[in-house]
Amino acid sequence: MHVCTDVRPALDKELPSAYVEEYRCALDGEILRYVGEAYPKGVCSVYCGNGKDAEGPGSDFELVVVISAARHSPQNFCNGSWRSVWSIEFKDEVQMLELKGKLQVGAHYFEEGNVQLDAKHECKDSTIFQSSEDSAITIGNIIRQHEAEYLASLEASYSNLPDTTFKDLRRKLLVTRTLFPWQNTLQFILTRDITKELGIGK
Repeated sequence: MHVCTDVRPALDKELPSAYVEEYRCALDGEILRYVGEAYPKGVCSVYCGNGKDAEGPGSDFELVVVISAARHSPQNFCNGSWRSVWSIEFKDEVQMLELKGKLQVGAHYFEEGNVQLDAKHECKDSTIFQSSEDSAITIGNIIRQHEAEYLASLEASYSNLPDTTFKDLRRKLLVTRTLFPWQNTLQFILTRDITKELGIGK
């Protein structure tokens, strides 16, 4: 864990120009709104990556959006984290915005075992160069769409784990040389629970 030990006001030469700051502030407001809706206890930041000295139209610059969220629930034997970094290049000459996103999800389950997930995903998109407010809304919608699609794909993968990944983790045939009846696994769970409850078979 990193700890901040000292702070100081930024120098004027370290701050972006008023032109870039207009776009940065508009995007910061839009991302704050999105994170407040999508990630409970999530945090975000928008800063200028390149071209902070751009004074007006005709100059290229880059803004970077960082979103981070974590949920620690040791009493439920699980922890999870989300991090996404979006680089947005404002290309004035071609009147385009190019977005590159790097998304990372981590999960840790440790009840009667130790299962960890570390998933990464990269994506790209683009849109037209607009005013600061319109650009911010469009960028926010693009980020929202890509992140929602990625989360949906992870949820679909989780729901398919019993039928795909978990089957591949064990041998195809049991020691008895018969196929494991995956469609009747509930029967084994019920039998085990009843046996345990009645104290049979000890």
